[in-house]
Amino acid sequence: MSIRLSFLFTSFFFLSISLPANAQDDGAYKAPPKDIADMLLAKPTPNVSIDDKGEWMLFSEISLYPSVEELARPELKIAGLRINPSNFAPSRQNFVNNLYLKNIISGKEYKIAGLPSPLFAGNLSWSPNNKKIAFTQTTRDRVDLYVVDITTQKAMKVNKTALNAVAGSSYQWYDDNSLLYRAILKPAAAAPPKPLMPKGPTVQENYGKASPRPTFQDLIKSPYDEQLFEFYATSQLIKNVNGIETKIGQPAMYNNINISPDKKYMMLRSIKKPFSYTVPEFGFPSLVVIADMNGKTIKQLADLPSAETAPSGNDNLQNVAHDFDWRDDEAATVIWSMPLDSGLIKKAMDYHDAVYALSAPFTGDAKLLFKTKMRYRGMVWGNATLALVFEGLTGKQQTRTDRYNPSTGELETLMERNTTDAYSNPGFPVTDKNQWSRDVLKVVGTKILMNNTTGASPKGDLPFLAAFDLNNKKLDIGWRCEEGYFESVVKVINYDKGILITRRENEKEVPNYFIRTMETKEIKPITAFTNPYPQLEGVSKEKIKYKRADGVDLTGDLYLPKGYDKTKDGPLPVFIWAYPAEYNSASDAAQVRGSEHRFTLVNWGSPVFYVTQGYAVLNNAEMPIVATDKDKKPNDNFIDQLRMNAEAAINKLSDMGVGDRNRMAVGGHSYGAFMTANLLAHTNLFKAGIARSGAYNRTLTPFGFQNEDRTYWQDPSLYNEMSPFMYADKIKTPILLIHGEMDDNTGTYPIQSERMYNAIKGHGGTVKYITLPYEAHGYRGRENILTMLAEQATWLDKYVKNAPKTEENKQKAF
Repeated sequence: MSIRLSFLFTSFFFLSISLPANAQDDGAYKAPPKDIADMLLAKPTPNVSIDDKGEWMLFSEISLYPSVEELARPELKIAGLRINPSNFAPSRQNFVNNLYLKNIISGKEYKIAGLPSPLFAGNLSWSPNNKKIAFTQTTRDRVDLYVVDITTQKAMKVNKTALNAVAGSSYQWYDDNSLLYRAILKPAAAAPPKPLMPKGPTVQENYGKASPRPTFQDLIKSPYDEQLFEFYATSQLIKNVNGIETKIGQPAMYNNINISPDKKYMMLRSIKKPFSYTVPEFGFPSLVVIADMNGKTIKQLADLPSAETAPSGNDNLQNVAHDFDWRDDEAATVIWSMPLDSGLIKKAMDYHDAVYALSAPFTGDAKLLFKTKMRYRGMVWGNATLALVFEGLTGKQQTRTDRYNPSTGELETLMERNTTDAYSNPGFPVTDKNQWSRDVLKVVGTKILMNNTTGASPKGDLPFLAAFDLNNKKLDIGWRCEEGYFESVVKVINYDKGILITRRENEKEVPNYFIRTMETKEIKPITAFTNPYPQLEGVSKEKIKYKRADGVDLTGDLYLPKGYDKTKDGPLPVFIWAYPAEYNSASDAAQVRGSEHRFTLVNWGSPVFYVTQGYAVLNNAEMPIVATDKDKKPNDNFIDQLRMNAEAAINKLSDMGVGDRNRMAVGGHSYGAFMTANLLAHTNLFKAGIARSGAYNRTLTPFGFQNEDRTYWQDPSLYNEMSPFMYADKIKTPILLIHGEMDDNTGTYPIQSERMYNAIKGHGGTVKYITLPYEAHGYRGRENILTMLAEQATWLDKYVKNAPKTEENKQKAF
């Protein structure tokens, strides 16, 4: 379709959304109420990127919702990837359609000359000296690389050979004037054609090796898929110096390229055959090697097998090397981890992982650096005497931070906490660039700086900047967001002078960027973004607190319509939106999360749209699932806890006088949809439910789901009891099922909603099932999303807002 025809199609659709929803036939695209459509299609505030020195801001404007026509373009779904077969790029991307600069010191904005038109930019990256910005430009038939000169504010295309962006990062800076990227070998037209008659049947086989893998989607399914994957994944490494291209080494299926700090070596990971029909490309067999900058292999680090045989269960992993990386504080030292327990965490061991190092010229044996008592999770390097080591256990929800002295090998625990204990989270270390332009710890005397951009507290989220004393292991908060706002540190410009760049907002003020001086508390605005949603002006927002029957504290974000007066208007119909979370600790589950002082930014999936239609909306209603005993797991009484959570929210809203307990709806996406279906199957608390892209039959995800690591065969009753599909005959409350036709999320195949619909229909329930064409797990198509919002509005109005007020909910289990 030509640009003109595409424009005409888009213009026609925008005109059509002004029509009333009831004027459109079922099966056609629909339009929600005007306020909802206008909010969805409002121009979002730009994204912001700031250079390391805090001198320049790059603004990027993104087009969020392409037409369904764009989603319908040809797409290859192979090896866990979704590929545009015409341009060697991911097929589903949100592109930047405008870029401009601002000098923070002068406050002057600059247009960038030489940008391609139309602009479809992505993968923005500052050069090491922060004087240039690179980005990819993706068109229908190729991916190109552009560089913006900050001084001249001009963009220029630098590549001649089209980039291959199929898997992993397509390019990276080598130095201030050079870029390294993967390029295509042949044009897309040379892709192997699909034969009308295959060479034979597709055969998969296994001989005695366990492969307890999750239900991944978009996998290789045939020998022809294998040919396609090899064609699109194979690339040539190229080094580009000021526009001059030089090939490096031989073509391969590279999926990771990591340059050493001294820029003399590359760590290359390349895929090799045989390809798997069970796991995506990141689990294919691969080689990890050290090569020089001419592509010559210096050292093979690992020949990794397919991930098919990785053991199931939290914290279990293959008995092979993992986590290959460079030491950021040395010229060319590679590190990696190895399990000491054969990859099985339940083995009784003093130490479970070991971390090794090998320095250039990469001869001799690797050196043992340290061992960890939990699983190794990564490092932040500092200097010759300081690094931070992170270790943790997913199953036990534990994390530990250690101080490591590279000179002596000493490893000392600095802090240990539950991953679910938000109040004790110290934040993440602040870093500086070292002589190799690598991020290393910012050390101030005996302290390191910690930036917590969330800052959870009993008063809600209050971000902070702190100094952690490595000797006494105490955290000293130097600056914290004032109450009544949500403000977080974006960049530490000069810690000695206390100069920061922050992002500040409250429920009425749009997020904007400021220069803040810690000592004087002076703030100076850098940006002046305005409210994109006039429809929400006057809407009230409050974080409400309440308890469930067993004493666990809960919270939720309550939105009430503009001008609402409970004395005069009475209780409202309510839409509750939630997503369950597992906790091993009841006290952690009871912590306050989020802030009522965040400005409400809506996206396609938000329930907040419906506050403009006369509903009270309880967003982020907490649904904790807590292990009730140290020998129990959270899901052991999943249904009972869901019921308690829902009852507590309904009782609170009713007691406040703002919610009509006889007109309650519940909804959620993905695991929230699973929650919704379970609540309708096991309670009479709601008038309607909305479940989007959920999984309802857990026997179809038999090797675990969410944070549950027990398999179906280990505990079949758990899987059956948690599956609302098994109780479809009990679902008599009207439920709206919505699913993307091409859902790509592990476990949430569209067949989950198809079978759930058939089961409820077969037992005489009230159910509607909408399949959104070409959509994945998250929805993108403009027409699809507007239709989804319209259908949800109609469902809520029919079964909740206009439900008989005299009928009482029994609020008890079947």
